[in-house]
Amino acid sequence: MPTVEEKFDEIIAAYNALVRGIDSRAVASADRAYGGIIRAGKGELVENITSALVTIAWEDVLAQDPSRLAINKTKMPIGVKDEYIDRISDPRVREYVTQNRASMIYKFGTDVQVFIDGNLVLPIECKAYTENAMLKRILFDAVLMKEAVGTETYYLVQLESQLGGDYSALNEVTFGSPATHALLSRVNVDLKIITLLRGERHVDRPIHKAEYFKELHRERLQYAVGLFAEAMRGYVR
Repeated sequence: MPTVEEKFDEIIAAYNALVRGIDSRAVASADRAYGGIIRAGKGELVENITSALVTIAWEDVLAQDPSRLAINKTKMPIGVKDEYIDRISDPRVREYVTQNRASMIYKFGTDVQVFIDGNLVLPIECKAYTENAMLKRILFDAVLMKEAVGTETYYLVQLESQLGGDYSALNEVTFGSPATHALLSRVNVDLKIITLLRGERHVDRPIHKAEYFKELHRERLQYAVGLFAEAMRGYVR
């Protein structure tokens, strides 16, 4: 049975292999556009890292039964709100929506959804990087998730940050950035932002290029595991 440290080393090795090799694979591909391969590869990488860290938190830190934990992308349904119907100005449209309300459902989900005993505990968005325009959509999803299942906390795991401020400084305390705080103040959701790599993202310095490669350190993995373990501690038996 591998130790937590060995599991961290496996995650780092997988990160190194993908990020260091994805550029040459993307260049050689004849089936997909270069940028699409890069984005898909990094996106899947962050999801896999996040799922592995959640599992470590549950099984190794909290010493809980693996069968109680499920990680999936089950879609959450939301319907039409009463106040929306009330403000529809055209009575014909209002009547149409009212009569067909039962079928007016939108299903959505996050990249990594962690269930314990069937309860959604960790809704996690995973990004290769995030900037504030992207954060607006993430926050709207967080509000939808809160309305759908009552989750008060939403998580964002990103390789790099482009939010400004000190999200990429990886200090003990993160003070954030002015623009990000302005957006966060608009929603009644606690968004926890986890950045894995040090240093702000620069468009012209992609980490899949050898000269701009960034190391993934065990300390950041441990930090994320600690946050996830704390969030799941209430389900310990």
